[in-house]
Order: sequence, then C-alpha cells, then structure tokens
Amino acid sequence: MRVRAWGAALAVLVLASACTAEGGGGVFGGDRTLRVLAGSELADMEEVLAASAERTGVRLELEYTGTLDGTERIAAAGDAGVASEGGEPFDAVWFPSNRYLHLVDQERSLVDAETSVMVSPVVFGVVESRAEELGWTDDDLVRGVTWGDVAEAVSEEGLTYGMSNPAASNSGFSALIGAASAMADTGAALEAGDVERVGPELAEFFSGQEMTAGSSGWLMEEFARRQERGGAAVDGVVNYESVLMSHAASGEGRPLALVYPEDGVVTADYPLTLLAGASDEAAADYEEVVADLLGAEAQSDIVERTFRRPVSAEVAAEDFPDLVELPFPARREVVDDLVAAYFAELRRPSRTVYVLDVSGSMEGQRIGDLRTALVALTGADEGSLSERAQLFQDREEVTLLPFSTEPWEPSTFVLEPGSSDGARADLAAEVAALEAGGETAAYDAVAEAFSLLAKGGGDDHLMSVVLMTDGEVNQGAGLDELVGEMADLPSEVASVPVYPVLFGEGNGEEMETLALVSGGRVFDARQMELERIFREIRGYQ
Repeated sequence: MRVRAWGAALAVLVLASACTAEGGGGVFGGDRTLRVLAGSELADMEEVLAASAERTGVRLELEYTGTLDGTERIAAAGDAGVASEGGEPFDAVWFPSNRYLHLVDQERSLVDAETSVMVSPVVFGVVESRAEELGWTDDDLVRGVTWGDVAEAVSEEGLTYGMSNPAASNSGFSALIGAASAMADTGAALEAGDVERVGPELAEFFSGQEMTAGSSGWLMEEFARRQERGGAAVDGVVNYESVLMSHAASGEGRPLALVYPEDGVVTADYPLTLLAGASDEAAADYEEVVADLLGAEAQSDIVERTFRRPVSAEVAAEDFPDLVELPFPARREVVDDLVAAYFAELRRPSRTVYVLDVSGSMEGQRIGDLRTALVALTGADEGSLSERAQLFQDREEVTLLPFSTEPWEPSTFVLEPGSSDGARADLAAEVAALEAGGETAAYDAVAEAFSLLAKGGGDDHLMSVVLMTDGEVNQGAGLDELVGEMADLPSEVASVPVYPVLFGEGNGEEMETLALVSGGRVFDARQMELERIFREIRGYQ
C-alpha cells in the first residue's frame, strides 16, 4: 500500500520512542487504577486511554518494558506477581502479543483472561523510488513479493533496511519468526530442523540489515532522520503497519510503499491480559475497560490515532489489505534457538567501541559500578532468552577505550565462535583492572573511537560507539570540534551511532547533541542502575 495519502487525513502519532525500552510510563485519567506492565509500543495510546478513562472512571497506570523481557519477568515471578515501580503488584499485562508468554506459561496458570483490542501486522516499508526500481509496484498495494524475494533483492540489488532487535522489540521478533516460517514453507509451525535448513537464506536476508534498535518507535524516527541527512540512509524498514502509516502521516522523509509478503506475516493482536493474581476489584475494572475499548467509539479512535486495525465488526476496516497469517512456533525451544541463531549466525556481527570515563571523578563507587556493569555482559550463556541476548555474542568485536586526561591505549577482544570463553575472561579482567584518575577528555576519546572504526574498513559489522562519562569535558577538544571532525568521516563510518550514557554530572545537553548528530540516543543512568542501562543499550547494537 502506498501510504502517502494518509498524511492529510489523520493525526500525527506519538511514537513509542518517547519512552525507554524499560521503565517509565503513563497514567491516564480516572478515579480507579489498573496497574499494567505494557509493551513500549503502547506509548502511542495515551489519548485513546485518556478518553476511555473519562468514560469508565478507570485509569490505566502503564509501566513500559520490552515484550520478551516483560514476559520473562512475569513468568519468573510466578504466583508471587511482579511489582510495579511504585511497589504494588501488576494487575494486568498488555504486550503486542502473548504468543511467547503462552510458550513460557504452558499451563496458562499466570493468565486469568485476555482480550485482543487491536491488530497490526509486521511488514516492509520501502522508499517508493527504490520499490519502483525493484519492480515492487502495483497501484496502491505491493503484492507478489515473498520474504525470499526480499533476500534476493538484498544479495543481488543491494537492498538495505532497518529492523528492531528481536530480543528487545516485538516487531523485530515477529519479523524474525515471519521470515523463518515463510522460508521454511512447510505450512506448519516452525521446527528446529526448519531453522537449520533455511539458515543460509536467512543469513542472506539479514545481511541487508544496516540499522537495529531496541524499539520500533525509535527505529522509525532514526530511519526518518537518516532520510533527511542523506548519505547514511537505508532503503527501507521492517516495522508494524501502524508505525509505517504514522510515519507517512508525519510527512517526514520520502514516501514509502508498504510491501506485504504474499507468503505471510506475523501479526500483533495486542491482548489486554488480566493476571491470575489480580483482585476481584481489578478484575471488575478490567472487564469495564475491555468493554469500553471494544466499543465503536474507542475502536474508531484507535484506528484514527494509532493506525492499528480494529477488532470490532462495528468499525469499518476497508482501508487495510487482507493478510496471510503465518503459524507461530508451538515449542519454546524452537523460538529460543532461532533468536540465539540470529545473534550468533544469521545477522551481521557487531563491532562496538566502549569509550569509558576513568577520570578522577569516577573514583570510588562510580568506577565500581562501571566495572560491575560491563563485567556482567561477559557472562556465560545462561538465564532467560532476553538476558542471554544482552551478553556479548560470538563473532562480536568489543574494544575498550578508557580515557581521562587523554585516551588510553585501546584493547580489542574478538569473540570467536567455539572459543569465546577466553576472550570473555580477558575482557572481564581488563574491565576489573580499570582505575580512576586525571581529567576528562571525552571528545578526544570519541574521535579516537571513530579513527579505530575507520581502520577496521568497510566490512560487514554493525558498528556503534558507547560513551560513558560522569562529568563536564575539561580537557582536549570541545563538542563543536568533534562534530566538525565527524562531518569528514569516511563513508563506512559516517552512519555509526554514538550512544552516550549520562552518569553523575555529565552534560545532558551536549550528550543529546552528540546522539542526534551521530544517529544514536542518550541513556540516562542517573535514575537507573548502570548495569541495566548497559543491558538496554545492547538492544541497539
């Protein structure tokens, strides 16, 4: 579907990247409260939920998280329940899909009731001019293209795209399941043998992924920014149909053609889910909210404000094309193995330079927190699926570049498949030996990080820079000088994002500028544990 025409008719969507992948949230009107652990994609529902609260008197207190992480938190807590940031237990969860939750909770003991509220498939948005070059045009719908055709366009036509991290965001998770299921072409739920069989085709498909992100909203925003900046732009983006339509409504970037793979997609059905441990009062409030959200007024509001498909027959959905829904894997180990293979074998490996402040202001607990946070990422391959995906992965290249009065000598560790334990141990030892002292030459160190990446050449790695600093830059180059140097970077590193971590007395305004110029984003460790921040950044690498 060509979505340009939606822009004049519909309101601009508030994208989910206004929130981090974990934490934060919203409270929307009402006298009674239903506490909900929600996928970060639902941040665009603020106005819909505010209107619903006016009608029902029940406000939804949302705390945002990634779908896989939230699912695993609920499952790990069991009957005891997961506490919200305010200390009270959650009454409900609201993820884009409960499919993985039901694989984790085989007996459905954690769920009391669930109701689908709206629908949005994960599809391709391709820059319209690029789609025409590929022959992917057919009036207002792009049909006849399969997931295999996309892989072929990647290998033969150089098609590039962005997709969110499958272990951090449901849109990337759904795309991974969809691509593997379609390429397996068995007509049944994906099995372990199918994944191994189509591995080469999947690797071909993912070789075109040049952008990743921890949330579908931030991915779309950065896609639009790259279109405006030029040079580092990609041809398309894999995302929810609703997010792609909202992008068109915003008028940002070049027009997109929506490509619906004819061999099928995986759809988010957004089930509002009452947890088994919820009180009778919460259950009554849940029923009232669900009844309202399924009503014609709320369903129309959802379509108009968020571009998701209605589930109520009372609301027309003729503007949305028909879909072929792919079967979801029936066994948890199939999903876990597929996500693990994505990081270890299928996608392009990552190369990251960690630019680490070890100036005198880091003395004491701060340097201790930094050591703890980074050493945690070198851990063994154990824990939940999302926790394992946050660790340093096989094929990954990690460079430590500490700085104080000047950049230190960098140390690079390559996690070779089958023999990565030694590199993990060496990396952990290097981090543990960090000591604080001296001034703060952060921008000199970032410039050195880009120089190191440029020396690596234009190979197939997904590259990024993580800057952690706890104070004002008082030595070496200033921000303006660094930005000037970045403008002259060679093309292979021109699109490398910088992810600054605010810590201590770091300059928030300068860090925001650096993130915006480079295509990264700022992570604030002043209100959250540093280890949690570093784990969240992993969704963007």
